[in-house]
Amino acid sequence: MLRSLTRVQLIVDISIAALCLLLRLTFGFESLALVFVVVIMAGALAIRRLSPAIALGIAWVGAIIQLIALQAPDVSNLAILAVLYTTARYGAAWVKWAGLISAGAGSVIAALYMTYMVWNTLTAGMLVVSTAGSFQTGFTFAAWLIGMLAALGLSWTLGLLAKTWREARDAQLARALAQENVVIEQERNRIARDMHDVVAHSLAVVIAQADGARYARASDPEAVDAALITIATTAREALGDVRGLLGQLRHSQAEGPQPAIADLSVLLDQLRASGLDVRLEQRGAVHPLPASQQLAVYRIIQEGLTNALRHGNAATPVFLTLDWLVGRVDLSIVNQLRGGVLPEPRIGHGTMGMRERAVLAGGAFSGGVRDANYVVQATIPFSREVSS
Repeated sequence: MLRSLTRVQLIVDISIAALCLLLRLTFGFESLALVFVVVIMAGALAIRRLSPAIALGIAWVGAIIQLIALQAPDVSNLAILAVLYTTARYGAAWVKWAGLISAGAGSVIAALYMTYMVWNTLTAGMLVVSTAGSFQTGFTFAAWLIGMLAALGLSWTLGLLAKTWREARDAQLARALAQENVVIEQERNRIARDMHDVVAHSLAVVIAQADGARYARASDPEAVDAALITIATTAREALGDVRGLLGQLRHSQAEGPQPAIADLSVLLDQLRASGLDVRLEQRGAVHPLPASQQLAVYRIIQEGLTNALRHGNAATPVFLTLDWLVGRVDLSIVNQLRGGVLPEPRIGHGTMGMRERAVLAGGAFSGGVRDANYVVQATIPFSREVSS
């Protein structure tokens, strides 16, 4: 029956109840019974989130003592509203419905009790009970009943609405996470297909060179050395591709051509023809990369520039930088956002796909808003021995 609360939540609840109790003590008490009622209501307020069921029971005990002692309504009775809220917000199914029943029953009992107090006041004043007096009594009961149903029922309803909203938000987050996992898995499958084609090409080269060297061994011994060099280089590239492919789940997909860095000029021309002002800057000496690294660089640039075309400010240029360093190439794409803000977030291949490309190539990726610009940065490492 006890819920798990953090230490901060417990301290906050107990502090609020203690503060309410101290404030009430400053007004004084008409009787000892009212002291018990105030303390009991403060206790219910203190544990309302820790155990809504126990808090509801304690509130009922306080209300019954108040009725038996014929005490007038007190400000401490407001704790009942908080208890009813928590029964619907945090309570189990039976606690939730117990809170609703308590709201209805409490409204009727409170209306009868207040009607009795009004009637007792009238008779104490030696007023004659007449038809008009009966009408007034009925009107008093109806007014109190409506008021109590509104107050108690509204507190319970607000708790139920808060619980429903929280459950809907949790379900939406779970659904978004599931969609994200599907997108990531689809992107990994697409990457696995690309890398499969690269590895198949490398192995075909190795086989062809090995067969050629075997046949040319007697007539042209120098050709054997050249073939072995080609086999070693291609095998190293294929090994890097296989390492990236390990652990990735691949489904059967259609084959497709694999672009390389040499195809970037065609890609940039296409985007420029679409109205995107792409300005390319390359720093350092360009190194030949293994096929998998070339594919990663190409796909990241392709996706980053496509996003710039969709969401960027077409009136401003997009800056693409390739920084060739020792053992790695750093790329960055900077474009000004349309209106200075990102569009409504949605589940897509964009950022997740670029990150997967960089990670599977052994590199790193980051993307985000910086000074009204969207900045994509990626680092793709490569072996100097392979690229030389």
